Amino acid sequence: MQQFKSKIQDPFWSEYIRLVREVVVPYQWEALNDRIPEAEPSHAISNFKIAAGEEQGEFYGMVFQDSDVAKWLEAVAYLLENKSDPMLEQLADEVIDIVAKAQQPDGYLNTYFTLKEPGKRWTNLAECHELYCAGHMIEAGVAYYKATGKRKLLDVVSRFADYIDTVFGNEPDKLSGYDGHQEIELALMKLYHTTGNEKYLNLSTYFLDQRGAEPHFYEQEWEKRGKTYHFGEMNVFDRAYSQAHLPVRDQDSAEGHAVRLVYMCTAMADVAAENGDPRLLDACKKLWNNIVHKRMYITGGIGSMVHGEAFTMDYDLPGDTAYAETCASIGLIFFAQRMLKIAPDSGVADVMERALYNTVVSGMSQDGKKFFYVNPLEVYPTAHGKNRIYDHVKPERQGWFGCACCPPNIARLLASLGEYVYTIKDNTVYTQLYIGGELKLDLDGKSVQLEQESTYVTDGKVSFRVHTDEVVSFTLALRMPDWCDRVEAVIDGEKVEFTHGDEDGYIRLNRDWQAGEQVLLHFSMPILRMKGHPGVRQVFGKVALQRGPFVYCLEEADNGTGLYQLRLPVQSHCEVIPDDSLREGLNVILATGERCAPNQAEGWSNHLYRSDSQWHKENTTLKFIPYFTWANRGLGEMSVWVEES
Repeated sequence: MQQFKSKIQDPFWSEYIRLVREVVVPYQWEALNDRIPEAEPSHAISNFKIAAGEEQGEFYGMVFQDSDVAKWLEAVAYLLENKSDPMLEQLADEVIDIVAKAQQPDGYLNTYFTLKEPGKRWTNLAECHELYCAGHMIEAGVAYYKATGKRKLLDVVSRFADYIDTVFGNEPDKLSGYDGHQEIELALMKLYHTTGNEKYLNLSTYFLDQRGAEPHFYEQEWEKRGKTYHFGEMNVFDRAYSQAHLPVRDQDSAEGHAVRLVYMCTAMADVAAENGDPRLLDACKKLWNNIVHKRMYITGGIGSMVHGEAFTMDYDLPGDTAYAETCASIGLIFFAQRMLKIAPDSGVADVMERALYNTVVSGMSQDGKKFFYVNPLEVYPTAHGKNRIYDHVKPERQGWFGCACCPPNIARLLASLGEYVYTIKDNTVYTQLYIGGELKLDLDGKSVQLEQESTYVTDGKVSFRVHTDEVVSFTLALRMPDWCDRVEAVIDGEKVEFTHGDEDGYIRLNRDWQAGEQVLLHFSMPILRMKGHPGVRQVFGKVALQRGPFVYCLEEADNGTGLYQLRLPVQSHCEVIPDDSLREGLNVILATGERCAPNQAEGWSNHLYRSDSQWHKENTTLKFIPYFTWANRGLGEMSVWVEES
């Protein structure tokens, strides 16, 4: 696998990474140590200290509480990889020391089962997240080793993985089981790629192969432990909830818990590539296509119902009760990255971009202090607290959560964003995301530095400059975004225009590159009137606006209450206007629209329904803002889709 280093220096994304470094990670550290008065206690650090013998007390929190510490460590690792921070590194080292002390003599590491149920290891894999927590700690160990060269946490998680390998398998003295919440599989692949130890590849493959096998493991372990539950019977008997309804190679539609599915798919793609498994890869493609062609919101959100945080059926995408968990879109990005490593495809990168620029970045407030767990496409705050179907939807971002998976997930993705910008394959550098920064790699034994400068989100302009000590031959493949119909390019002083890429959607520049050569790109950014598939009943007859990577929405702060009364005529005039009030460098869209309202003289005070009413249309200007910026200006209505007239 081609190794490279990519660092972000971008007018849009660098601010988010700064927030992760200066606000999010320190805030999460305070939360993990129960020092935020308004937040629900975490106790995660204390759990490790108690397990390590450094404090007295009892376990507190969710069964997967350990994973919050692991994801914090992973985010810290990515920050350290990009910029030295001795104080942060020392703090992380201290946490790692505690984690190491909490590890049991046989290699086991889990504070819940060490402290609360010490005799019940591996008795409830369907519900209790042992392998999930193990996976996140493995990811942290790998990331910290790569960032600092320090092996302590890597050795801890390797020892844990070695122990897990002695527990699971088809041999008579082993458990023939697998996790309820997938994560260990993708983590073991990271450990394999880092150490080269095929034991971890084989164990990841084993967990995937066992899922969905008969007789069903979840039911067997339930019987064995006396038919008890930790959360409820859904985790045990709703097989699709955990994608355990079929063997993974036979699954062709996105079912069940959305985060679990995309974490599983991430591992499936990784294992398929490493093992050369065509059936596993075919299943990945089928699942990918079902998600993005039939079960994904226009914002890149996935998972359309609160029950089970799950997918429902093809084309069922309600906006006001959407779940669209932030973590699910992050997992979709993980899946996309692995698929791109197998076969670069601009369509896959388009989805990665859609999820990143809309749902993921919407998940965090502009000041980095509040977060969305759920990402609806329509909000009417007056109904919240009264209509219980909206209980899961928050009209404003929250400071912290009892189940705090999303904030640290956002932090670790943004801190590692450089890993998603490029794919290197067969002497070709594929640009998947137009994010400014520096790429360093070796091609044909020659050191190359590729510098990207980008104002992509503002005006569609991007430049690349090659730095090398000698002439180097390689192909620079530039993704043609699905929203763009024309790219003006200047290549070494020569003007060229492209209206499409190759069959896979990339514009390929195959050259002998010399030091200082530059490529200038200007992507056209038309305002697109997006419509949903006719099978999506919730948006039939409606339209959404998109420009560049951003989906736009209406918000009460600009358009008043009663957004459902607004109409966007087919012939509406739309224009792009710079507006720094939301964030510097952003644009809004102003459109000529209509508000449908009753004749005030009719008098509705004593009527709920009537046959003699006449609606009239008032001309108005509609203001659309990038979806990710909503709910940063106080409580109010929001809608992505608007009726077309």
